[in-house]
Amino acid sequence: MAEKQLLLDHRYMRMAKIWAENSYCERRKVGALLVKDRMIISDGYNGTPSGFENVCEDENNVSKPYVLHAEANAITKVARSHNSSDGATLYVTASPCVECSKLIIQAGIKRVVYGEKYRITDGIELLERAGIAVVFLEQK
Repeated sequence: MAEKQLLLDHRYMRMAKIWAENSYCERRKVGALLVKDRMIISDGYNGTPSGFENVCEDENNVSKPYVLHAEANAITKVARSHNSSDGATLYVTASPCVECSKLIIQAGIKRVVYGEKYRITDGIELLERAGIAVVFLEQK
Protein backbone atom coordinates (compact mmCIF):
# COMPACT_ATOMS: atom_id res chain seq x y z
CA MET A 1 0.00 0.00 0.00
CA ALA A 2 2.78 2.43 0.91
CA GLU A 3 4.48 1.90 -2.46
CA LYS A 4 1.24 2.58 -4.34
CA GLN A 5 0.64 5.75 -2.28
CA LEU A 6 4.17 6.96 -3.04
CA LEU A 7 3.57 6.40 -6.75
CA LEU A 8 0.32 8.40 -6.55
CA ASP A 9 2.05 11.12 -4.54
CA HIS A 10 4.68 11.54 -7.25
CA ARG A 11 2.01 11.66 -9.98
CA TYR A 12 -0.08 14.29 -8.21
CA MET A 13 3.02 16.33 -7.43
CA ARG A 14 4.01 16.32 -11.13
CA MET A 15 0.51 17.54 -11.91
CA ALA A 16 0.80 20.30 -9.29
CA LYS A 17 4.10 21.38 -10.87
CA ILE A 18 2.43 21.58 -14.27
CA TRP A 19 -0.47 23.53 -12.75
CA ALA A 20 2.04 26.01 -11.29
CA GLU A 21 2.92 26.99 -14.87
CA ASN A 22 -0.43 28.86 -14.98
CA SER A 23 0.87 31.42 -12.49
CA TYR A 24 1.74 34.88 -13.76
CA CYS A 25 4.14 35.39 -10.85
CA GLU A 26 7.74 35.85 -11.95
CA ARG A 27 9.65 35.25 -8.72
CA ARG A 28 8.13 31.89 -7.90
CA LYS A 29 5.40 29.77 -9.48
CA VAL A 30 3.55 27.51 -7.05
CA GLY A 31 0.81 24.99 -7.81
CA ALA A 32 -1.56 23.06 -5.56
CA LEU A 33 -4.03 20.21 -5.97
CA LEU A 34 -6.62 19.02 -3.47
CA VAL A 35 -7.25 15.29 -3.79
CA LYS A 36 -9.93 13.26 -2.05
CA ASP A 37 -10.72 9.61 -2.73
CA ARG A 38 -8.22 9.70 -5.63
CA MET A 39 -10.14 12.53 -7.32
CA ILE A 40 -8.86 16.04 -7.81
CA ILE A 41 -11.50 18.21 -6.16
CA SER A 42 -9.74 21.55 -6.50
CA ASP A 43 -6.63 23.23 -7.83
CA GLY A 44 -4.83 26.49 -7.41
CA TYR A 45 -1.74 28.47 -8.25
CA ASN A 46 -0.34 31.66 -6.83
CA GLY A 47 -1.61 34.89 -8.31
CA THR A 48 -3.74 37.96 -7.88
CA PRO A 49 -7.45 37.81 -6.95
CA SER A 50 -10.06 37.43 -9.70
CA GLY A 51 -10.57 40.65 -11.62
CA PHE A 52 -7.13 42.09 -10.75
CA GLU A 53 -4.26 42.60 -13.17
CA ASN A 54 -2.12 39.49 -13.65
CA VAL A 55 1.02 41.11 -12.27
CA CYS A 56 2.25 39.67 -8.97
CA GLU A 57 5.34 41.80 -8.34
CA ASP A 58 5.77 45.54 -7.98
CA GLU A 59 8.43 47.65 -9.69
CA ASN A 60 10.99 46.46 -7.09
CA ASN A 61 10.22 42.78 -7.84
CA VAL A 62 8.50 42.37 -4.46
CA SER A 63 5.28 40.36 -4.32
CA LYS A 64 2.22 42.55 -3.99
CA PRO A 65 0.54 42.14 -0.59
CA TYR A 66 -2.72 40.89 -2.11
CA VAL A 67 -1.21 37.99 -4.07
CA LEU A 68 -2.89 34.73 -3.06
CA HIS A 69 -0.89 31.58 -2.45
CA ALA A 70 -1.68 28.41 -4.39
CA GLU A 71 -3.01 26.67 -1.27
CA ALA A 72 -5.38 29.53 -0.49
CA ASN A 73 -6.66 29.54 -4.06
CA ALA A 74 -7.31 25.78 -3.99
CA ILE A 75 -9.08 25.96 -0.61
CA THR A 76 -11.27 28.94 -1.51
CA LYS A 77 -12.09 27.36 -4.86
CA VAL A 78 -13.34 24.16 -3.23
CA ALA A 79 -15.33 26.28 -0.77
CA ARG A 80 -17.30 27.68 -3.73
CA SER A 81 -18.07 24.19 -5.05
CA HIS A 82 -20.21 21.32 -3.81
CA ASN A 83 -17.13 19.41 -2.64
CA SER A 84 -15.67 19.19 0.84
CA SER A 85 -11.97 19.26 1.62
CA ASP A 86 -12.57 17.38 4.88
CA GLY A 87 -10.11 14.46 4.94
CA ALA A 88 -8.41 15.48 1.67
CA THR A 89 -4.72 15.56 0.76
CA LEU A 90 -3.14 18.79 -0.44
CA TYR A 91 -0.28 18.53 -2.92
CA VAL A 92 1.69 21.76 -3.13
CA THR A 93 4.95 22.45 -4.92
CA ALA A 94 6.39 24.54 -2.04
CA SER A 95 5.99 24.19 1.71
CA PRO A 96 3.01 26.11 3.10
CA CYS A 97 3.46 29.34 5.03
CA VAL A 98 1.87 29.76 8.46
CA GLU A 99 -1.13 31.67 7.04
CA CYS A 100 -1.92 28.93 4.51
CA SER A 101 -1.34 26.31 7.20
CA LYS A 102 -4.11 27.90 9.28
CA LEU A 103 -6.45 27.60 6.29
CA ILE A 104 -5.38 23.98 5.74
CA ILE A 105 -6.19 23.12 9.35
CA GLN A 106 -9.58 24.84 9.25
CA ALA A 107 -10.45 23.19 5.90
CA GLY A 108 -10.13 19.73 7.47
CA ILE A 109 -7.27 18.66 5.21
CA LYS A 110 -5.58 15.65 6.82
CA ARG A 111 -2.41 15.29 4.75
CA VAL A 112 -0.05 17.72 3.04
CA VAL A 113 2.55 16.64 0.51
CA TYR A 114 5.03 19.31 -0.57
CA GLY A 115 7.93 19.33 -2.99
CA GLU A 116 10.20 22.23 -2.05
CA LYS A 117 11.40 23.27 1.38
CA TYR A 118 11.25 26.94 2.26
CA ARG A 119 13.69 28.57 4.69
CA ILE A 120 10.84 29.53 7.06
CA THR A 121 9.33 26.37 8.56
CA ASP A 122 6.64 27.75 10.87
CA GLY A 123 3.85 26.60 8.53
CA ILE A 124 5.07 22.99 8.54
CA GLU A 125 5.53 23.10 12.31
CA LEU A 126 1.96 24.34 12.79
CA LEU A 127 0.55 21.58 10.57
CA GLU A 128 2.46 18.94 12.52
CA ARG A 129 1.27 20.44 15.80
CA ALA A 130 -2.32 20.11 14.51
CA GLY A 131 -1.77 16.40 13.80
CA ILE A 132 -1.78 16.74 10.03
CA ALA A 133 0.43 14.27 8.20
CA VAL A 134 3.15 16.24 6.43
CA VAL A 135 5.28 14.63 3.72
CA PHE A 136 8.28 16.18 1.98
CA LEU A 137 8.50 14.52 -1.41
CA GLU A 138 11.96 14.61 -2.96
CA GLN A 139 11.62 15.65 -6.59
CA LYS A 140 12.86 13.17 -9.16
